[in-house]
Amino acid sequence: MASRTRRPGAAAPGAPGGSRRRRLPMRLLLPVLVLVALMAMLMLRGYVHSEILADHRIQPEAATDKVPEKILDGGPVIDTRSGRATSLRVPDRRLVLTFDDGPDPTWTPKVLDVLEKHHAHAVFFVTGTMASRYPDLVKRMVDEGHEIGLHTFNHPDLSFQSKKRIDWELSQNQLALAGAAGVRTSLFRPPYSSFADAMDDRSWPVTEYIGTRGYITVVNNTDSEDWQKPGVRQIIRNATPKNGKGAIVLMHDSGGDRHQTVQALDRFLPEMRDKGYEFDNLTEALDAPTAHTAVTGPELWKGKAWIFLVQASEHITDVLVVGLSIIGSLVIGRFVLMLLLSGVHARRVRRKDFRWGEPVTQPVSVLVPAYNEAKCIENTVRSLMASEHPVEVLVIDDGSSDGTARIVEAMGLPNVRVVRQLNAGKPAALNRGLANARHDIIVMMDGDTVFEPSTVRELVQPFGDPRVGAVAGNAKVGNRDSLIGAWQHIEYVMGFNLDRRMYDVLRCMPTIPGAVGAFRRSALERVGGMSDDTLAEDTDITMAMHRDGWRVVYAEKARAWTEAPESVQQLWSQRYRWSYGTMQAIWKHRKALVERGPSGRFGRVGLPLVSLFMVVAPLLAPLIDVFLLYGVVFGPTEKTIVAWLGVLMIQLVCAAYAFRLDRERMTHLISLPLQQILYRQLMYVVLLQSWITALTGGRLRWQKLRRTGVVEAPGGPVPRQRTRSESDERRPVG
Repeated sequence: MASRTRRPGAAAPGAPGGSRRRRLPMRLLLPVLVLVALMAMLMLRGYVHSEILADHRIQPEAATDKVPEKILDGGPVIDTRSGRATSLRVPDRRLVLTFDDGPDPTWTPKVLDVLEKHHAHAVFFVTGTMASRYPDLVKRMVDEGHEIGLHTFNHPDLSFQSKKRIDWELSQNQLALAGAAGVRTSLFRPPYSSFADAMDDRSWPVTEYIGTRGYITVVNNTDSEDWQKPGVRQIIRNATPKNGKGAIVLMHDSGGDRHQTVQALDRFLPEMRDKGYEFDNLTEALDAPTAHTAVTGPELWKGKAWIFLVQASEHITDVLVVGLSIIGSLVIGRFVLMLLLSGVHARRVRRKDFRWGEPVTQPVSVLVPAYNEAKCIENTVRSLMASEHPVEVLVIDDGSSDGTARIVEAMGLPNVRVVRQLNAGKPAALNRGLANARHDIIVMMDGDTVFEPSTVRELVQPFGDPRVGAVAGNAKVGNRDSLIGAWQHIEYVMGFNLDRRMYDVLRCMPTIPGAVGAFRRSALERVGGMSDDTLAEDTDITMAMHRDGWRVVYAEKARAWTEAPESVQQLWSQRYRWSYGTMQAIWKHRKALVERGPSGRFGRVGLPLVSLFMVVAPLLAPLIDVFLLYGVVFGPTEKTIVAWLGVLMIQLVCAAYAFRLDRERMTHLISLPLQQILYRQLMYVVLLQSWITALTGGRLRWQKLRRTGVVEAPGGPVPRQRTRSESDERRPVG
């Protein structure tokens, strides 16, 4: 047999002195990459919307000592490319219309339509942010014979900026122009610029540096002041040069409502034509070579890639905003429903005259499926022996290797039987227990759970109503002293038990918890018993009950104390199984959506609610935190924090109400804010992993959690009932 070889010097995995490179698991890597990609897209959008890296400072007027007189007294076209400063004026009877700050999706098309209508050309000084967002408008400008000039990327006052930042503003603007229209331009207009005689000692060095980068600076000598919205007549008067002189006219096609600009332009063009004026772009007016240069090769593809990424960020952000709206509606809608309907449920079942029917007093069978529960099983069984209701207990040992069955047998308790089978899974164990049970009401619980003395009695009373086929008990976290335990405690009380009250009123409860549930034996047999088609057999059987026409109700006083996972890894494994199993159950019972009768009612009420509240909402919930982080870092910080605190306050009100209904201490709610930030991310990753598993057709095995056996019912441990010698009880198990 051929042997595998290792690279020289490589240590074998686990060998002394060797190290195994730990790789990030795919279940972590993929969600992290998704979150990083979303944040990157948000930051890109913030950049092109001038929310990130934007500088809105404006320099005050300064002295003009260093500005050459010929520039101050010269024309609006300034050329410093050769190292010498020259200026040019537009010839008489020539008008160069210039539009700043665009393109704008509303007003630029209207401006272009008017220019096309009157066969006029103009120069559009575009910002990189707007050109990146609306590349089709830039391409239309070029295609229709207009000239493009740079107006920086983020519109900062360049006199504040370093040369490196100036180069960045220019190159990014050119990149956007190349991607949008496939050209470069040599025209530049500084933001916040005015006439040539307004050049000062702060702006002139920038103009000189711009020239060394190959650009002609274009200011203006006729300002329409359309940005002030003075009225159409006034805009026309402001834009009209005196004595037939040529002019570069400043207008705006972006930055606000420009309907006056459009109306004025429609009147201004024919009026000035009648006076003998021509409307050209700048190089046409100066009889100079075009300012545009075609871009090819890698630069063109870089530009196209940039436009693609910006457009993707816009679309993805739009989707995220829709998702945020959906999750906001779901969260608020769910909370409103839970508050209203859980109150209705509590008032109904707590009335003094409320009865399910005739009291249920007959013995019941309690099924305890157990797989390697040696640390917990004794507490579980002894809690059942203290029951106020007559029970027989069947512990179904599902091929345990830790002596679980021998521990129960060694206890020698009356009405406790052990049924052994080869490891076949929890559904098979429950079906085996059902086949061996003697009574007509079946209680099911987990091997790590303990009941209070009144639990079984309270759990079976709803069977006094012959329409009831199954009952959900009140599962509570027993090991809530750790932070992760406290988070799950909040989740159980607020999420699960308020949900069950709501679903009870709506008659579409999706899950009988495996930790504490009861079934009418005839109902179980009619739906074929427990199924192993899904990993959430409790959800599967509950949905089957609804479709068969049985009522499923919630018994709030039937409390069971279960051992919740005590580490992130264990919690992950549990919730992964729950999430994936719930998806499987929804898919299995999807035909209920189109069926009639009880099945159709559940399908059209229960399945959508379960899908929205248990799958879609948790999957989208991290969007709240993504936008929170973005808003806090890049603004508006105060509004973002207030909005998040508002959502948190709603959750806190719901949690406090749930704790009050369950008569729980409020102290654990101190950790609620941290739970909302961290716990939600974990649930997101779990759900995303479940989706990936479902979409790829992967299989997930049942995963056993490690138990500690620390959970006891309130009031302390159940007294030991010693029927054998202490030495027998302490004999080794294996």
